[in-house]
Amino acid sequence: MLNDIYQSIDPVLFAFGPFTVRWYGVAYVLGFVFAGLVIWRVARRWRVRVDADSLLTIMFCVIIGVIVGGRLGYVLFYGEGYYFQHPEQILAFNKGGMSFHGGLIGALLAGIAAAKLTRIPYLTLADLGCIGAPLGLLFGRCANFINGELWGAPTDAAWGVVFGGAAGTMPRHPSQLYEAFLEGVVIFAVLYLLSRRMPPRPRGTFLGTFLVMYGCFRFLVEFVREPDAQLGYLWGGWLTMGQLLSVPLILVGAGVLVYALVVKKPQKGLPEMKQSE
Repeated sequence: MLNDIYQSIDPVLFAFGPFTVRWYGVAYVLGFVFAGLVIWRVARRWRVRVDADSLLTIMFCVIIGVIVGGRLGYVLFYGEGYYFQHPEQILAFNKGGMSFHGGLIGALLAGIAAAKLTRIPYLTLADLGCIGAPLGLLFGRCANFINGELWGAPTDAAWGVVFGGAAGTMPRHPSQLYEAFLEGVVIFAVLYLLSRRMPPRPRGTFLGTFLVMYGCFRFLVEFVREPDAQLGYLWGGWLTMGQLLSVPLILVGAGVLVYALVVKKPQKGLPEMKQSE
């Protein structure tokens, strides 16, 4: 049958003795590297001073924020009380369990430290980071597909994929690839094209757009994505935790966009700007 597509990619890229490299780890590395390159390139176009030291500082803060926030977000949002009974498992990263929403909060909080250390206005730094962030989402969702995790609901569509294991033998929506395209390719294309306008759009424009677009795309994909087994559906059997967490992103993003359009604060570093806040 057309929809008998099997996902049989080994999640381990290669192993050398006790040393194992997984696609998921490679996805994280590639995501941070490409996001860093985008930040550096866009900053040069905007004439925002980001030298090598500043870029390393930014990336170090963001990496810590994403990893710590992503893990704590999973513990709080998806743990269903398990980690309160087994606190020793909170740092068991090798067993999986990361939340994008938690990672986003962690990155935004870490950005405060990065902004102070680099003396780049927070919203300018957040705008730069949001332009590169979709590439991390692209690699991450592809890694989810390779791992055969976060699969979609059963489907009879011709592109349904059989993941096996806990997902069973029925074809399912490859929701990881839907998210890779929408959250990764589409959001990056929109934000990168917007970033090419000179002078750049006001501070906060890209952060607000990212939050609104991600929240909307994630909310829609959740309709064809299987909810986490330990949580199931919430609020009458139709809302998932992913949708519940995405609503505040849309609202906050809309608020940031309104602020950006009303205040119209230029990105720091342009010739016509004063170098003070």
